[in-house]
Amino acid sequence: MSQSEFKNRYVCTCLVIISISFSLLSCESRTVAMVPDDWKMAEEIVQKIELPTIPDKDFLVSDFGGVANDEQDDRPAIMSAIEKAGNEGGGRVVLTEGNWLSNGPIHLKSNINLHIAENAVLLFGPDPKDYLPVVLTRWEGTELYSYSPLIYAHNVHDVAITGKGTIDGNSESVFHGWIKKQEADQLALRNMGANGTPVENRVFAEGTYLRPSIIQFFDAKRVLLEDYTVVNSPFWINHLVYTDHAVVRNLNVASLYGNNDGVDVDSSRYVLIENNIFRTGDDSVVVKSGRDLDGLNIARPSENIVVRNNDMGGEDGIGLGSEMSGGIRNVFFTDNVLRKGSSAIRFKSNLDRGGIVEHIRVRNMTVESFNKLFWFQLDYPGLLGGGYPAIYRDIVFENFTVENAGIFFEAHAPKGAPLQDVLFKNIVVKNIDKTLILENVQNIQFENVKIGDQTVDGRLDWK
Repeated sequence: MSQSEFKNRYVCTCLVIISISFSLLSCESRTVAMVPDDWKMAEEIVQKIELPTIPDKDFLVSDFGGVANDEQDDRPAIMSAIEKAGNEGGGRVVLTEGNWLSNGPIHLKSNINLHIAENAVLLFGPDPKDYLPVVLTRWEGTELYSYSPLIYAHNVHDVAITGKGTIDGNSESVFHGWIKKQEADQLALRNMGANGTPVENRVFAEGTYLRPSIIQFFDAKRVLLEDYTVVNSPFWINHLVYTDHAVVRNLNVASLYGNNDGVDVDSSRYVLIENNIFRTGDDSVVVKSGRDLDGLNIARPSENIVVRNNDMGGEDGIGLGSEMSGGIRNVFFTDNVLRKGSSAIRFKSNLDRGGIVEHIRVRNMTVESFNKLFWFQLDYPGLLGGGYPAIYRDIVFENFTVENAGIFFEAHAPKGAPLQDVLFKNIVVKNIDKTLILENVQNIQFENVKIGDQTVDGRLDWK
């Protein structure tokens, strides 16, 4: 029997035989580093997060010439209100009930709360030319100058977007069609990042096709995102880049275009994501930290993050990577509901990335139905030839209740960089099609894992 035939037969082996194999290996088992202080640390992270301090003073956009519902461009009035509020030490810039049009980006300043009141809609214009000139941003983990995010805040502190209104990227936006045109620019940017091209020379302006995020904070401190609804985003939705101390809560994200991640935590620290509803075209919540050499050189990890009490329904639920070159650590997911999609938990990297992902804790999860339950795609497609294996280690999944899963656990790691030290504990899966598809894993531990009417305990190495 060939090695590939043996591996395929192993994948399809019934759970009884798997249980025997685990028992044979368990005598040499090491324990994943799980201690009672894990979840105490999560609470300490939440307690340390600082909310923005913004003066209690309102600046109504209608007082600056904006008129709701007239289908005229309200951007000049919005920016005038922001300018006035900034000059007077800050406050709330308020869009009252009605429809407001912004033909171009809204750039926030420090000490500003952009408040979109209940029954207010902030609609962005559809023409990409209105989102120039270029600004410093990060696109799929690489810095560049490109089209402005629709709401953008650079080098700010004490900033918020609040209110029960709606932020609408516009279903008629030209940006939506760029996903079919972006490949050449995507590859060019990745090569610039890998080759160390100076950032000021990475300019992607008119004639290029890299879609902007709908909301991006770039180099920010003390950020609050609360209560609003987002629809029709051209790209990533709530994107936190180099942001320290952020709270994202009570949002309703309902945007199903390509690459519509609900929240991207990107080289950011001390972040709380709670009580949100996500219906997204890609990951609901994903943690990142830069791509390839660019991310390795910047070397800003994402760390000290808590994600709790969210209702997640996207193509994927929880993601780490694939842009994780700066490292990811101390991330806690607890008491979330994962609805339906491709993969419930998807961790990604490749041989271009480098970086270390460690001390990840996921517990108390209710899962409805996904094609893959746990997917470690550490051989994610790369473009630059490899040489920088990433490391994923010290990860615990515990207390899961799962209705349906196509594959329980699939992992592919490159030679020399195995997925290691992962614990599955107290997991119940009612219905499953396949159990394991594995390539290069080490010290994978199972403790009271119930799949159908079988129980799995022990340690597994597959190298």
